[in-house]
Amino acid sequence: MITRDEAYALLKQYNKDSFHIRHALTVEAVMKWYAEKLGYEDQAEYWGIVGLLHDIDFELYPEEHCLKAPELLRNGGVSEDIVHAVCSHGYGITVGCGVTIDVEPVHEMEKVLFAADELTGLIGAAALMRPSGSTKDMELKSLKKKYKSKGFAAGCSREVIERGADQLGWELDKLLELTLQAMAATEDTINKEMAEKA
Repeated sequence: MITRDEAYALLKQYNKDSFHIRHALTVEAVMKWYAEKLGYEDQAEYWGIVGLLHDIDFELYPEEHCLKAPELLRNGGVSEDIVHAVCSHGYGITVGCGVTIDVEPVHEMEKVLFAADELTGLIGAAALMRPSGSTKDMELKSLKKKYKSKGFAAGCSREVIERGADQLGWELDKLLELTLQAMAATEDTINKEMAEKA
């Protein structure tokens, strides 16, 4: 399996924008947290690497998101199971060039990625509105209020988040609460890594 350092170097080959790097690190951390929470502790590093690489093609090829990823990942020596997992987070979504992604999330890890990816963006945006700028003092009710506000973080698709919860067989509140917990628990680690790599 590709190592975490190799995965990070591969991500940096195609992603320079600190916004995209932070999102990749956030999804990586959230995926590792979920692996431990859901009884996949021994696979936490693997779940994290999938999270780290999930948007590898987005910065350079936003119109072909999840279509360009297989080529970039294979060129980096990434295994087919990771290629499948990365592409599955776009399942059912029509990308800019008009193609609908048909790679279905099968493993629980892929379903968690699908469900949590968009949601991390929404929670991150909600955190920026807080005086603390942090997720660590955010409560579920405050997140739910932002979630229900259609104009807030409009780029984060509620439909995708809700489909993700359905695929996992979870209530939406469970997904919101656990992902918020994951982000609060890992925020300091991400801030530290962003500062070190700047």
